[in-house]
Amino acid sequence: MSTKIAALQLQTLPMSEAKLDYYVRICAKNSISLIVLGEYVLNSFFKELENLPLLTIKEQSKHKLTVLKKLAKTYNVTIIAPIILCKKNGLCKATARVTPMATFFYEQNFLIDYKHWNEEKFFSNDSKNMQVPVFNHEGVRISIICGFDAHFDILWQQVQKRKADIVLVPSVSTFESFDRWNELLKTRAFLNNVYVLRINRIGDFKDKTCSWYFYGSSALYSPNGAIEAYLGDNEEMLICDIDLSIVKEAAKAWGFRRQLVKKRVF
Repeated sequence: MSTKIAALQLQTLPMSEAKLDYYVRICAKNSISLIVLGEYVLNSFFKELENLPLLTIKEQSKHKLTVLKKLAKTYNVTIIAPIILCKKNGLCKATARVTPMATFFYEQNFLIDYKHWNEEKFFSNDSKNMQVPVFNHEGVRISIICGFDAHFDILWQQVQKRKADIVLVPSVSTFESFDRWNELLKTRAFLNNVYVLRINRIGDFKDKTCSWYFYGSSALYSPNGAIEAYLGDNEEMLICDIDLSIVKEAAKAWGFRRQLVKKRVF
């Protein structure tokens, strides 16, 4: 059994739905029913959000969500994309899963707290309940671990326990982090014997202190820890073939989950 997933490597989208409609239409024509975007593609980049009025952020998210729902229904596809939600206690950094019939939201578990990039201070995510979503799509068990969350073992333990076949990792990586992210996700894919699809933002942002360059390099990692396909640093689309037989073969060959079952971890 297999399925196809499209990773759209983009910078922040304009309010017009034309570009997103263009890519979704291509996917639908090629029988691709799952499409994934990177972080801060629906919304402005974090450093820009810090200086935007709350009402502007709210309208941006509301409009983009309306567009996603329209496209999902029109083309009968599912779209997964990080989005900023407005809650009673403030803004929340989350990921939306928009299907033709319903929309689901998953809050990010861990938030960056660095001096130059402090999402933890800016957003009001629920820090108590750590959850990793796992859902079925065309017979494939799909999980989402967004950006910064990919660094934490406790979340990957849920991926292993709930028998995910592929983990989607929307990200907004910048500076000199390419090699580190590459090694991290190759290792995660291998140790958990799952596909890992990283969807990284492109574009740049400049403030008074530094220049933020988002290098793209979205990639698909195999359950054996190899890079199967990757993009450059331009606006591109990566179409990924997810083959469940490879997931099963890797799990059987390496036996990591089998050891955890023997030790009654699961």
